[in-house]
Amino acid sequence: MKRTIITTADGSKTIQLEGWNEQYHSKHGAIQEAYHVFIKNGLTLFKDQEIAVLEMGFGTGLNALITCIESKELGQKIEYTGVESFPVVREEWSVLNYPSALDQPHTNNIFQKLHDAPWGTPESIADNFTLTKLQEDFKTVDFSNLFNLIYYDAFGARVQPDLWTEAIFKSMFKALKTNGVLVTYSAKGSVRRAMQAVGFTVERLPGPPGKREMLRASKSI
Repeated sequence: MKRTIITTADGSKTIQLEGWNEQYHSKHGAIQEAYHVFIKNGLTLFKDQEIAVLEMGFGTGLNALITCIESKELGQKIEYTGVESFPVVREEWSVLNYPSALDQPHTNNIFQKLHDAPWGTPESIADNFTLTKLQEDFKTVDFSNLFNLIYYDAFGARVQPDLWTEAIFKSMFKALKTNGVLVTYSAKGSVRRAMQAVGFTVERLPGPPGKREMLRASKSI
């Protein structure tokens, strides 16, 4: 499938899959979406804590980059695991402009370290941030009681409905510790019902630019 680099509404770039008319991040603003969904409504809930984060859809590395940046301000130590079925290649990630679009050009080295880190082995990215990347199919992930926070950032249900099912969210529920949280940009009713069916308590929250709502799911047992 043809992949092209496009510029989103906030000036940050993303990758578009032309055959699906689907993007790795919102066309309304890649950085704005990432901050709103995953930082504001996820990471900030765990201020001044040592936490484990699971990202389902490591993709461009944007979510990992901003988590590493913001974790310092939030006083966090983070063990970050990123799952990706089809890793972005150097020719793609090397032209993404996230450090400059964030007005933090000094984070270029962090962005490069995120992508150069070996697969399947923990790698120290910063003093407070360790990354483990796993090249694995979402449907084969099998974690138990390991994570405080999940970023669920799969391609949309329109193009990959099999990644938004009860079976997937049962796996995510199992992966979370008690009082763990999952956040996603999706707000589809079918997604919310699938989450609720496996035991999550689900909130509808205001969405990022271009979306009316998003979902946050909590595990209370």
